[in-house]
Amino acid sequence: MSGPYNQYPPNYSSPQPGYPPYDQSQQYGQQQQGYPPPAPQYGDAPAGYGPPQRVNSYGPPQHGGFQHGQAGGQYGAYDASNPQGQSGYYGAPAPPQGNRGYDPYPPQQPPHGQHQQPYHDPNNPQQQQQGYPPQDPNAPYDPNAPEGERGLGGAIAGGLAGHFAGNRVGGGHGFLGTIAGAIAGSKLQDKYKDKPHHGGHHGSHHSSSQWGGSGWVWLHLTLLIVSFVMEVFVRNLHDQSTEKQIKQYFRPILAKLNINVFHCQKPRNRGYARITIPDPTSGQRFLDLHGQSLSGHEGFRNVKQKLYRQRRPVNCLLSHNLPDKFILRSLEREEAERTVAERRRQADTSRADNRRLKRSFECFLTAIGSLDYKGNDLTVLDHYQVGRGGRITFGRRRSVVIEFIAEPAQPTTQMEIPYHSIESVLLGSPSHPYITFSLQEVPRFFEKEPSIETDVAQMLGRLGLRPNKGYQDSPKRRRTTAIDAKHQAIVGNCLCYRFRVNREDLQALLALKRLPGHPDIVSWHVKCFADPGFATHMTNLNTALSATNYTRFSFEVKFQLHRLSLNGHLPPSRILQLMQAMEQSLANADNLMLAAALRRFSHQIPYAGPGTEASELSSSSLLELLVDSYHHLLREKDYSKDVTQEYEHIASIYKAVVTPAGIYLSGPEAEVKNRVLRQYSAFSSYFLQVTFSDEDGEAVRYDRTSSLETIYQERFKKVLGGNINVAGRPYEFLGFSHSSLRAQTCWFMAPFTWNGELRYARAVIKDLGDFSAIRSPAKCAARIGQAFSQAFSSVEIPKEAFRSLAEVERHILLKSTYLRTMIEQPVDQAIHLSYFDYAYEGHESASTIDCGWLSHLMSDGRAKGMISLDNRLQGEVLCLRPSMIKFEATSTQIEICGAGFKPLPCYLNRQLIKILEDLGVPDTSFMDLQEGAVEQLRITAENPINAGYYLQRNLVGKSARLPWLIRKLSYIGMIFSDDGFLRHTHELAILIQLRELKYRSRIYVERGMTVYGIMDETGYLQEGQIYCSVQNEKTGLVLTGQVVITRCPALHPGDVQYVDAVDVPLDSPLRAVHNCVVFSSKGDRDLPSQLSGGDLDGDLYNIIYDDTLMPTKITDPADYPTVPAIDIGREVTRFDMTNFFVQFMENDQLGRLSTLHQTLADQKDGGVFDPACVRLAEMCSTAVDFSKTGIPVDLDDMPKSSNVRPDFQAPGPRVLIEKSIKMEEVELQDDDEDDDELEETVPVTRYYESHKILGKLYRAIDEHDFFAEIQRQSRSAWNHQQPSLAEKVWEYVREKTALIQYHHYLGFARDVKEAYEDNMVDTMLEYSSHPKHFVSEVEVFAGALIGNHGAQTKRQREISTSMKEKHDRDVAYTVQCILQGEEQDISNEEALERSIACLDMAVHERRTIRRFGRLVSFIWVAAAVCLKEVEKFSGS
Repeated sequence: MSGPYNQYPPNYSSPQPGYPPYDQSQQYGQQQQGYPPPAPQYGDAPAGYGPPQRVNSYGPPQHGGFQHGQAGGQYGAYDASNPQGQSGYYGAPAPPQGNRGYDPYPPQQPPHGQHQQPYHDPNNPQQQQQGYPPQDPNAPYDPNAPEGERGLGGAIAGGLAGHFAGNRVGGGHGFLGTIAGAIAGSKLQDKYKDKPHHGGHHGSHHSSSQWGGSGWVWLHLTLLIVSFVMEVFVRNLHDQSTEKQIKQYFRPILAKLNINVFHCQKPRNRGYARITIPDPTSGQRFLDLHGQSLSGHEGFRNVKQKLYRQRRPVNCLLSHNLPDKFILRSLEREEAERTVAERRRQADTSRADNRRLKRSFECFLTAIGSLDYKGNDLTVLDHYQVGRGGRITFGRRRSVVIEFIAEPAQPTTQMEIPYHSIESVLLGSPSHPYITFSLQEVPRFFEKEPSIETDVAQMLGRLGLRPNKGYQDSPKRRRTTAIDAKHQAIVGNCLCYRFRVNREDLQALLALKRLPGHPDIVSWHVKCFADPGFATHMTNLNTALSATNYTRFSFEVKFQLHRLSLNGHLPPSRILQLMQAMEQSLANADNLMLAAALRRFSHQIPYAGPGTEASELSSSSLLELLVDSYHHLLREKDYSKDVTQEYEHIASIYKAVVTPAGIYLSGPEAEVKNRVLRQYSAFSSYFLQVTFSDEDGEAVRYDRTSSLETIYQERFKKVLGGNINVAGRPYEFLGFSHSSLRAQTCWFMAPFTWNGELRYARAVIKDLGDFSAIRSPAKCAARIGQAFSQAFSSVEIPKEAFRSLAEVERHILLKSTYLRTMIEQPVDQAIHLSYFDYAYEGHESASTIDCGWLSHLMSDGRAKGMISLDNRLQGEVLCLRPSMIKFEATSTQIEICGAGFKPLPCYLNRQLIKILEDLGVPDTSFMDLQEGAVEQLRITAENPINAGYYLQRNLVGKSARLPWLIRKLSYIGMIFSDDGFLRHTHELAILIQLRELKYRSRIYVERGMTVYGIMDETGYLQEGQIYCSVQNEKTGLVLTGQVVITRCPALHPGDVQYVDAVDVPLDSPLRAVHNCVVFSSKGDRDLPSQLSGGDLDGDLYNIIYDDTLMPTKITDPADYPTVPAIDIGREVTRFDMTNFFVQFMENDQLGRLSTLHQTLADQKDGGVFDPACVRLAEMCSTAVDFSKTGIPVDLDDMPKSSNVRPDFQAPGPRVLIEKSIKMEEVELQDDDEDDDELEETVPVTRYYESHKILGKLYRAIDEHDFFAEIQRQSRSAWNHQQPSLAEKVWEYVREKTALIQYHHYLGFARDVKEAYEDNMVDTMLEYSSHPKHFVSEVEVFAGALIGNHGAQTKRQREISTSMKEKHDRDVAYTVQCILQGEEQDISNEEALERSIACLDMAVHERRTIRRFGRLVSFIWVAAAVCLKEVEKFSGS
């Protein structure tokens, strides 16, 4: 044999024993002698890879001879119980016990070339039976044949018919049709044959039923499936080979046979693999060339084209295991996608060329520093000289990976640079062959330690021994914070990495820039100068920022200066120069204004690079830029609003982000106050909100290939246990709330003097209450955390108003119902109105809210729960139960965290839909609801009126009056879609809702609601009854009849229950309670606890009264035992709470468990009723309680799963917002095109077409086609000619107001416009994921961040809400300035003149802001105000 795979010496088949030794340069440091170590014994294989259990196998019967297809004792013959003919099973004896290594062949194996005789074991009674004789395919049917043959013909015929029918139906149902047809055919043939032979064969009906008859349908089915798909068993691989390496090895071999889609499974530390090929014909061609029918030497000798990997023979045999049906469906899906992708590639020749580009290059890291200038030349200031050789690989989609060569016995360092973090890539000349990366964020670093366990495993393998089953390698690499200790000192601030490459590779490197998604590579020679004093400059800057130096500058100013350094805007040496210049040029500047100017200045600093002149970063230019920012703010002062002065519940908070490599500052930002901030409102700058995240701003994610212990236990724990020094102030850990814990955010504080005393964190905690009796760190942190929960308002309650109520004991656990309080109306009105002032300010429906419906969520400092109205109580009374008291405190303030002003809308989600499906709700119910929701989105693009109402319903641009503006433009003969910005805002709002439907199945239920829950204190409601009364400004509704009630998250099938909704008598006190659900206080177990473990201290409940969503069956709710919190047996300290914070970050696996539950519920026939799903639901309950008990989930109990998932879990295309909104095409990802180029990459996730309701809902929405249709409709009437829509609006206004004089307000209008745009820039930066990135203007204006790959993440939804609130406040204030002017004239005199001036300024004078370009949204804010005033002026 010749060719690329015949690398073995030609004398392989000679009788010379053994094989030539390995070439050590190609091996893992070991020399192979003789035949290589055998493949693992199946008994040692992990779950899913071993043989079937004896009781369920297709092996010989318990009594009697071998059945169909079985032969006793023949070496190499197939035995389903011994899938690959290994020893220790039927047909070959097990190896003797002791120290003897594993032997894959029978003892006394004859030499090569001799005929292999069957091995006989006289001690095996089953081997005494007669083997099955050869079959004559033409022999007639024998009615007396053994039962094993019965049903085979029917199974095959039925399977073929089912396969044909399934494909005719469409949707890739051929595989399921095969299974169904095989079973039906076998059953029918059995039934037919049983008629003349009633009573069974051979006098043993029991025996035939176990091993013959219909029981054999599964064997027939196995053989039939093999005829439709092929699985190849590969042996004799290196144990240490990775799955990716094996896939890469076989890919070109299979590609020669036109096999482009296949699945490879290679268990870790095992020397075998399985390759699934969906086309049996192609698979047979592979086996004809490279396969062997017999194991071992004899079988390999007869292979036509022998395969070798690393000089080791590769044995390929036909596997008889039943392939995973979900893997098969995923391969079918990939084959269809590949066909489309190949057509696209054939049409795009450039893409075909790109696939052949060289991506991996030798390199040598020489310098780490920063880009700067020497004179007029761009240079690299080398702050750390490294000198490490390695290899740099450009990934296809996400990152550049550099792996450095390690010294012997030293760890190997790997560095990963995400493409999105690259600011510029500079490529040198042949005389200076360097490539320089300038980054926006720190790379990720990993280390691979030499594994002693792997070395031991290799030595055992040489001896033919196998480690025991529990002997497993730890993760092969660990995440680190830097390359080494010296690099650690500068890693967070020095973001320029310089590598020397081979000059022959320069052209290949330059060619990579044309690849989609890759950074632009510029040919630019950059000199390098040593500057080892960076760490010294940082120390000098920290000293200068201390309280004793530069006393002219306040903390607010110093914070912004420190932020410039830590966030990498300027090097510390240049900041020191700037501070000296500021003392002279801005000596009389107001500190608060100067701090604001520095913050704006940081947005305008250019980055050093090819597009920036050296003069732009000179000290004089920077000072001039800062001074201009300061004077600019002075002009805007009257038109900029301080929200902390406007709203009592808002505070300005400084923030810090701690990453594995650095600490970054931001703020001050407006945040809702908590109890601590309210008490120390004058000292808010002494409190620091600290978030722990990865370099990209997202949470540090679980990585199965890497250990994160260094990040959590060293980096993050060190920060939590020490101080964060910011501008001379040492901030120490204070506490965290329950919600901030899940967001990996906590509070730090610096000491300050209060009432003549120095307040440290310990004293602040002591003032909150007495926590000394709590012995659990998790529970103690949760109790303290109540003081850090955001509250919109607080109300002082007289001490004499408090009363005590008896506890309600329910269930055998004596669990309290957590029902809270009755309060007389005057006190309730005070609570209601204080919250009402904020929540409904500026809302048209505010005056229609009635204060009689009350149900409030509250925390009074020592108690937590709900307040509801009871008109039976006399006077001002507030009643508490013992279970509400969490700790002792002296405060009598009630802090309002939420309120049921009106019922919230009810939405389905994927978890709830899956439960309802398994409870009998038909698919058509969900499909109809989703179709209606999609149709609502579609009609919004049909005309401007629909678009305006859609934006109004979804509160998009409401503060800017955007919905009214769109309708107004239509009334005056203009179309909003003629303007790109308005069109993009509308398209973005539609796209976000569409993605919520497709990727979250978030479907609105019109006949449903979401409300707070309280308990029936009157005792009227019986067990299983609820009372729910809804009132708003228009109508009222009392639910009656049978309804569905649930609570999110719902994972257990019993989390959905039926209840009877009843009305109450007219004189019942419950008549005064609205917009909440009242639960009965009767029965053995309270209903809230049956719904995902809910209670009544602020939980929201979903009520559905839609007849189409009523289940046909209901199951018992889950009843998980109460797990007591960890008790450390002493008072909890700060160290205990910080340890718990780190432990929670490290072990919070709720998202992972929920995703696995969703996957298995789709794959298992029982759905959410399957034991694995029920177990996962319980584990999720434990994960939810982790924050209170301190007990993490034991992941060893997690059900096993493969890397095959349903298609509805696949990521969606990325949305780009540039000059227009467009979706990237989802490129087909080959297995060898993994984003992570590291060897230990996570196995590729495959996606199959789900046939259950979530898959149907997912595929029913084609977002590409839908969005393209929306864009076509919105642009169908687009007028490409001039003038623009803004010019048309201006002409319309001037025509209507020709005699109005407004020019004296142009200066005013310029200041208002610039103030608005500066606020817009602040918002774009404040809510970005990284300090050097920013959100697009259209996202801010629409009030929502677009999801990167599908629907928004939970974090993005939370950020979107905060961003929308801030922008709405900014817009509302801008509108107020236009209407009322500088003097804030509430009569709005000359509002028309001011609005015309603002529109004139917006349309005709556009400024360009560095990095952000021209902002355009102010045009439409001004246009809406102006058109409204023109309407009033004209008397329309």
